Amino acid sequence: MAEFFDNWAKQVRKGTIEYCILATLENDELYGYALVKAITSLPGLQVAEGTIYPLLSRLKAQGLLSSRLQESHEGPARKYYVLTKEGEKQLSHMHQYFSKMTDGVSHIKSVQGYVKRDKK
Repeated sequence: MAEFFDNWAKQVRKGTIEYCILATLENDELYGYALVKAITSLPGLQVAEGTIYPLLSRLKAQGLLSSRLQESHEGPARKYYVLTKEGEKQLSHMHQYFSKMTDGVSHIKSVQGYVKRDKK
């Protein structure tokens, strides 16, 4: 049963991490390391730093993000990520979907999921 739960949790996290990346960039651009820190600090996601950079590359290849390099006085140049117009559009759809999904799950939990039933 632990294997089932581990696989399920991995699948839930996968889409949620993509959503969180886009949502974190909704109002402002961030450089890669700051974005990684923001996402890895979210409770419950259990995401490693090395997971974020490949997702950023994939989201950029899908046209949802763009990036630019900016020189830094604190070290090497930083790559800043920002949502594209398509990224904004997809994030809007994701916000709506995620809201409906969490409302539905909350409803199930309140109506059925946590009602103890007598087992016979």
